Amino acid sequence: MSELVRVERNDAAGIVRLVLNRPDVLNALDVPLAEAFRDAVEDVARAGGVRAVTLAAEGRAFVAGGDVAAFGADFTRSAEVVNALLDALHPALLRLRAIDAPVIAAVKGVAAGAGLSLVLNADLVIAEKGTRFVVAYDKVGSSPDCGGTWFLPRKVGRAKAAELMFLGEALDAGQALAAGIVNRVVAAGELSAATDEIAARVASGPTRAFGQFKRLTDQALERPLAEHLEAERAAFLAGTRTADFREGVTAFLTKRKPDFAGE
Repeated sequence: MSELVRVERNDAAGIVRLVLNRPDVLNALDVPLAEAFRDAVEDVARAGGVRAVTLAAEGRAFVAGGDVAAFGADFTRSAEVVNALLDALHPALLRLRAIDAPVIAAVKGVAAGAGLSLVLNADLVIAEKGTRFVVAYDKVGSSPDCGGTWFLPRKVGRAKAAELMFLGEALDAGQALAAGIVNRVVAAGELSAATDEIAARVASGPTRAFGQFKRLTDQALERPLAEHLEAERAAFLAGTRTADFREGVTAFLTKRKPDFAGE
């Protein structure tokens, strides 16, 4: 796997950590980095026993957005560059949403543009105090991509999403927590340990049930209540056939802590 994305595995715990590794440009997404990220995500999705995925970045920032220099190098090829980026990023984002394992973003410095979209794609977000979150597309005369316009109004509401796009304002970590983008804010130097602790907690949970939760919540706004109730029924019935369901019910009835295997 390309060192543009470092893959760190804890097979015993079922945790995989993907580290974007282009720190000299604040991990700005160019085509090689996007393709390396796609390949890393595909590798994780195909692997067995993955129960939590952590997204992190090397250096002082998470992702400063797309590599604007690549867009401006030759304006006759800007659309070609964008297409190449999104041809790599779209499959990666869809794979992350489709896998059962919860995805946890560990964010510091700045998450801007496509970096913010990547954060929004995660199931849980841990941010270091001082981190800035900014839509940023207004600065380059473009509209958001990588799911930004899908995730942002779902997490913060349409009015707040419009404010962030039209006024170009940044949120600090505390504001992002209040808005619903971030789940935890930690002090400087504590990001890695806090993320590891959260990853260990979710990795010990009922992974297949978590996957059903992800799919149900992603689809909830797209269908009528009656249809969604039946989707919930189907998911619950599927869950009754898992080893985790048997373990969870048995543990509940015998008043002990469950030991889920993610199966």
